[in-house]
Amino acid sequence: MGGQCSNLGRCCGNSSHKTAVLEAPPHVENGENNDITDVPAFREYTLDQLKSATCGFAVEYIVSEHGEKAPNVVYKGKLENQKKIAVKRFTRMAWPDARQFLEEARSVGQLRSERMANLLGCCCEGDERLLVAEFMPNETLAKHLFHWETQPMKWTMRLRVVLYLAQALEYCTNQGRILYHDLNAYRVLFDEECNPRLSTFGLMKNSRDGKSYSTNLAFTPPEYLRTGRITPESVIYSFGTLLLDVLSGKHIPPSHALDLIRDRNLQTLTDSCLDGQFSESDGTELVRLASRCLQYEARERPNTKSLVTALTPLQKDTEVPSHVLMGLPHSGSVSPLSPLGEACSRKDLTAMLEILDKLGYKDDEGVTNELSFQMWTDQMQESLNSKKKGDVAFRQKDFREAIEYYTQFIDGGMVSPTVCARRSLCYLMSDMPKEALDDAIQAQVISPVWHVASYLQSASLSFLGMENESQMALKEGSNLEAKRNSPSQLK
Repeated sequence: MGGQCSNLGRCCGNSSHKTAVLEAPPHVENGENNDITDVPAFREYTLDQLKSATCGFAVEYIVSEHGEKAPNVVYKGKLENQKKIAVKRFTRMAWPDARQFLEEARSVGQLRSERMANLLGCCCEGDERLLVAEFMPNETLAKHLFHWETQPMKWTMRLRVVLYLAQALEYCTNQGRILYHDLNAYRVLFDEECNPRLSTFGLMKNSRDGKSYSTNLAFTPPEYLRTGRITPESVIYSFGTLLLDVLSGKHIPPSHALDLIRDRNLQTLTDSCLDGQFSESDGTELVRLASRCLQYEARERPNTKSLVTALTPLQKDTEVPSHVLMGLPHSGSVSPLSPLGEACSRKDLTAMLEILDKLGYKDDEGVTNELSFQMWTDQMQESLNSKKKGDVAFRQKDFREAIEYYTQFIDGGMVSPTVCARRSLCYLMSDMPKEALDDAIQAQVISPVWHVASYLQSASLSFLGMENESQMALKEGSNLEAKRNSPSQLK
């Protein structure tokens, strides 16, 4: 994804906003935090900060499964320190009681576990209700089980997923958060190391509609259908449906799966992609556990501790990293840099100038102003002339003059990511890295997935002495460029 952006303004202007930071709860201070050490304390963010992080809630940053049509949209974003986040934006007035929203968010925000996509903060301004969590870059369990592209998930990895999920639920239970709303394969996310994590968004229920389950009624716990209320045992039932997902590679209704189990028709229930990957005893044990979770009587279902106890002995290849089992690149691996990426990493401004000049304005297509006949006024023509003069000065390496002409173009109301990028480089050439960073981020506002903007952010951050942030922006630019050049994007 692209770099952190301003809300169509100066990029780093949000640093003056004061945000509330909550003290760590006792269980974190006492070390009972699953070895989590690098997750910041829960805080309240301003709406401007989250607009900046998501480029004004740009459509290109939506990561929720149903895009803009989802009732509560989730965006990816990036804070000023380059930390990636997921931002859940509830529909207007979904939480009419601001105090209730804040109390719930603060409670969930005290949880810290390596088995969860931890809640980092929230925002409650006016009618806006937003949650901020750690961003998980490697898709959902639903994607890897039901819509895989390169290879199906291996049996060993599937067992790891359900164990980690059981451990996450046990942790929540031990911390007093015993209810999880609408547990399903879309709630299980994969982090940079491809380790599965449970989304913390499911720990907070929309208070307006009161729905704990949005999935098909065929997958809903029977007691919820009777009473409309979720219980700890309801969560176990949903865990049972996830066990069926993992076993079958399909979203099978529990009633149909239980019929197959009773008829001992396990071959029909099992994913054919798993042939030869597990023993009959392991398969039988997983089926037995799923059957227990799906008992009609809630009191006959196991608790979270029993789930962990049952799944732990089934684990195989525990020393093999998850990214290897998933067949995905390691987060620490770096893709070969393009010439522009290399130039930015070396802070070779001369090479950057040559590449940007050759690139021209082809990346402006579809994102610049589309002028109607009526808009071809003298003022517009003057702005376009300013751009042309700026380009001449850019090629002649008269950077002060280029900045002046590009500024006239921008001040005339024209929009061009390339002009922002060129002025950014001119600022770097003029030893003005802060202004260069502003323009690089403004280019990202205009074109959210443009790799050039990320590369220029990296160079600017490096000149500002922010090497860690610079490396993160460089990696982001490389990833964006790789996606741009992938076969699926070139079709």
